[in-house]
Amino acid sequence: MTNQKKKILAISGSTRMNSSNFKILEFISKNINKEFEVEIFEDLENIPHFNPDLDTENPPEAVTQFRNKIDAAAGVVICTPEYVFSLPGSLKNALEWCVSTTVFSSKKVGLITASASGEKGHEQLGLIMTTIEAGFTDQTQLLIQGIRGKLGTDGTITDEKTLHNLVAFIRNFEEEIEELN
Repeated sequence: MTNQKKKILAISGSTRMNSSNFKILEFISKNINKEFEVEIFEDLENIPHFNPDLDTENPPEAVTQFRNKIDAAAGVVICTPEYVFSLPGSLKNALEWCVSTTVFSSKKVGLITASASGEKGHEQLGLIMTTIEAGFTDQTQLLIQGIRGKLGTDGTITDEKTLHNLVAFIRNFEEEIEELN
């Protein structure tokens, strides 16, 4: 029997190329236990606007692919900025396509909001994920305020407290996934 790696789907709430959120997900990918395989999902902008009339047995292909990636993952990490005291529209839109499904029900998730402030966006992300029955704890959530001043241009984390908190987040998330076995 082969020892297959557990898949982690990492979703950046930012559609900006090489965003701080993407850099954090890259850090997680490089620093997570080797028994995990992280896929960073970069297609939020290709998911069509949510329309309940299209949320049928045959939704748009991009939606089906997104849902299948979530379903196949042992866990999901979402790292998002806050836009105008809320979630970016593209992330909220993608999550709305999951409301009528059970893809997030009891799914282990890690929630990171990395932004200038982020408090309201983080609160809203937690509320949405609770509503769609995702499984997360205080230890698998992280709010990183003032993110731009805590990352180098190459993606290195330059703030010691942020580095410590992010490593702790990774270990806690790994433990949550391990509890499934």
